[in-house]
Amino acid sequence: MALALRRTTFRTTSRATSRTTAPLLGLVLAALATVVWSGSFVTSRALHDSVPPVQQAFWRWVVALVAVAPFGARQAWRQRDLIRRHFGFVLLASLLGVAVYNTLVNQAGLTTRAADMGMIMAASPVLMAVFERMGGVRLGARRVAGLLTACAGVVLLVGGGAAHGGGADRGSVSGDLWMIAAACCFGSYSALLRRRPAELGGTAFLFTTFLLGTAMLLPAQAVSLTVQGGFAPTSGTVLPLLYVGVASSAVAFFAWNKAVSLIGAARAGVVYYLQPVCVALLSWAVLGERVGPAQLLCMALILGGVMLGAAV
Repeated sequence: MALALRRTTFRTTSRATSRTTAPLLGLVLAALATVVWSGSFVTSRALHDSVPPVQQAFWRWVVALVAVAPFGARQAWRQRDLIRRHFGFVLLASLLGVAVYNTLVNQAGLTTRAADMGMIMAASPVLMAVFERMGGVRLGARRVAGLLTACAGVVLLVGGGAAHGGGADRGSVSGDLWMIAAACCFGSYSALLRRRPAELGGTAFLFTTFLLGTAMLLPAQAVSLTVQGGFAPTSGTVLPLLYVGVASSAVAFFAWNKAVSLIGAARAGVVYYLQPVCVALLSWAVLGERVGPAQLLCMALILGGVMLGAAV
C-alpha cells in the first residue's frame, strides 16, 4: 500500500515537473534556433557575390543531410511505414521549410541588406499566430499583447527607415519581396509542424525532410551550374556553408521543431522576434551595416514584446 502510494506520488510529481519545465525548455530552444538562424542571414548576404542563391541552398542541405544522417537515417528507416502513411505532410514540410524557404532568403540576399532581411522575417510570427488561431488555438490576451507590441516595434523600425540606415543603403524592392515570400514560407512551415504525427521521431523527420528538400533542389542546382557556373571552394565560401549546413540547419531546425512541439508555433513565434535584433547586431559587427539610435529604440520595443508574449 505504501509502495503504491509512493509510486503514485512520484508519477504525479514527475508530470507536474514536466508541465513546469516544458514551456521553459521550449522557450530556450526557440531562442537558440533564433540566434543561430540570425547568423545565416549574415552568411547569405556575405556570400551574395560569390555563391549563387540556389547553390547556397543546395550545398547547405547536403551538409545538413550528412550531419543528421548518423542520427536520423536509421530512425527514418525504422519508421518508413509511418513516413509513407504521412508522406503528403512530410513532402509539404520539405518543400516549404527546406527547398523553398532558404532559396528565397538567398535570392533576397543578392540585393537586400542582412538587417533588412531580419526585419522582414520578423513578420513570420504574425502568420504563425494567424494559422494557429484559424486552427482553433486560443492565444491568450497576454500573448496577443506581446505579439502586437513586438510587431509594432518591427513596423516602426521598417516604416521609419531606421532599419535601412538611410536611403543610400536601402536594398531593392525585389529583394524585399523575396524576403516577404520567405517569411510566408517559414510561417506556413512552423504552423504545419503542429500537425506532425506525435510518433514520428524528430531526427527521422529532419533527415527525411532534408533528403526530400535536397532532391527537390537538384533540378534547380543543375540549371544554376549550367547557366551561372560553379563557385571557388575557398575558406570564404566553404566555412560559411558549413555553418549554415550544420548549425543553421541540423542544430537550429531540430531545436525549433522541438520548441514548436512543446510550446506551439505562436509562442515560439514571439521569441522569433528576437531575430531582427540579433541580425542587426551581427550585420553591424561582421558586415559593417549601421545601427542607429532609432533602430536601437525599436529593438527595445521588440524585446519588450518578446518578454511579455513569451512569459510562461
